[in-house]
Amino acid sequence: MTESPEHRRLIVAGTGIAGLSAAIYAARSNNDPLVLEGVEPGGQLTLTTDVANYPGFPDGIAGPDLVNNMKEQATQFGADVDHGVVVDVDDSTRPFTVELRDGTRYTCDAFIAASGASARTLGVPGEDELMGYGLSTCATCDGAFFRDEEMLVVGGGDAAMEEASFLTKFASTVHIAHRREEFRAEDYWIDRVNEQVDEGDIEIHRNTELLEIHGSPEEGVDHVTLAEHPEGHPSEKLDDADTRSYDFDVGAVFYAIGHTPNAEYLDGTGVATDEEGYIITQGGRGGGQTATDVEGIFGAGDVVDFHYQQAATAGGMGVKAALDADDYLEDEARAAAGNEVEAAADDD
Repeated sequence: MTESPEHRRLIVAGTGIAGLSAAIYAARSNNDPLVLEGVEPGGQLTLTTDVANYPGFPDGIAGPDLVNNMKEQATQFGADVDHGVVVDVDDSTRPFTVELRDGTRYTCDAFIAASGASARTLGVPGEDELMGYGLSTCATCDGAFFRDEEMLVVGGGDAAMEEASFLTKFASTVHIAHRREEFRAEDYWIDRVNEQVDEGDIEIHRNTELLEIHGSPEEGVDHVTLAEHPEGHPSEKLDDADTRSYDFDVGAVFYAIGHTPNAEYLDGTGVATDEEGYIITQGGRGGGQTATDVEGIFGAGDVVDFHYQQAATAGGMGVKAALDADDYLEDEARAAAGNEVEAAADDD
């Protein structure tokens, strides 16, 4: 006989700032949340050695410490945290069925998707060792740590242009490396960056790719190795006589090559996503801002928000999701109680 899945009132997918904020509020509302860590336990903050812009920490706090503090707070209020990775959500029946990668199945009355978005990386030598030690995927998070340094931004879209422009507040010079001749960014950002090029704040390296990052966790980034080819995509043409490889001194590297939302487990449900895979929520004013197109499923944090992508905004959205889920669960409970009363009256 097949064992019935364990039932939970609420399941939260993700233990980044959004998921843990949702867990704290959901636990305080007696919604017995099960919080599943996912493929990146703690989210992107675990890659950040110092968080200086999260409210309440004037001296900053290490990313992993902030996550662990929030996890402890959530569990103190009654949340359960598990290592599971959600691979499928079945919304065809109520309660929902949630399946994990190891085959474990749960049912739940409400579900919060707070599984974040993974920053895309290049896989070049030095990347793993220096992530969080001079290599970053968030200029607004980490740019201020490298004042007066030469900085390198890798990318050619809107995000790269915006981050390069932002970093001019801190850098001696911002360098943009783009593997093609033409940028993919909107004209607005290209024009803005070109103005800063004219002012001497930004230097553009076209048809150029990052091959390696040099340095150490103790000393940070020392320099990088770049490759240039007049027809672009030089990493594919390293044996070409026209390819030039060279070392270049920078004190910080910022990847701005996009993010991938972690929402594949909602494929096949009625939850709408945009063309990039980010969950679409109700938004607007009043309650229900984090509701998706499926009643009882809510979205919060970077799996929804492709624009701000900050810890504080993710936390706020997680709180909203927990409150929205609580309203939904209360409405469902009242409706069920009303049905029981009607059924009892019919029996009399």
